[in-house]
Amino acid sequence: MSVDDDTVLKTLAAHRLVPVVVVDGAHQGLALADALVAGGLPVAEITLRTAGGLDAVRAVAQQRPDVVVGAGTVTTADQVDAVVDAGARYIVSPGLSEAVVRRAQHHGVPVLPGVATATEIMTALDLGVSTVKLFPASVVGGPAALKALAAPFGDLRFVPTGGVSAENLPDYLALPPVLAVGGSWMVAKSLVDAGAWDEITRRTADAVALAAPTKES
Repeated sequence: MSVDDDTVLKTLAAHRLVPVVVVDGAHQGLALADALVAGGLPVAEITLRTAGGLDAVRAVAQQRPDVVVGAGTVTTADQVDAVVDAGARYIVSPGLSEAVVRRAQHHGVPVLPGVATATEIMTALDLGVSTVKLFPASVVGGPAALKALAAPFGDLRFVPTGGVSAENLPDYLALPPVLAVGGSWMVAKSLVDAGAWDEITRRTADAVALAAPTKES
């Protein structure tokens, strides 16, 4: 693991939340980043689900350097090249692609491939991956499934994503193998499209408070 890998993953672990963002371009990306920071969460996974996703990654990386911006929905090696060039500091994929993992490793950028089975986890470990994205977490069984899948794999860390909400967030964060949790409830596309930045900030602040470790933990 490179120094940057370690730094990025420690940042994700410290905040315990990774907002999964869908925006249409640079303007929305910057406004969204500002809303997240105002809510106390300088982290974002900007997905490539829209044509403007790459522009948003680039804008946030260049103009909001204090935000740890990653690229999500990365499914090809060429996309890895593009998002690294745009300034993404980590890469998230919905599934496990050797080509995506190898290209990210070539660039020295942390990659969180999606897994849903023990076989996929073993393949990720064979590729040298230490942190994976459990996806879609709610569909494959939620916290109970994560606990069962994690049991045989020691030091492997998880970022469960898919179906996570304010209601079940504590259930995931209570599991020791969970590095952080990915979610979109605080950055819903409907709020982004409406320009409801204050509401996004409010939801983000609530999520940050919910994710904060208790004194007992």
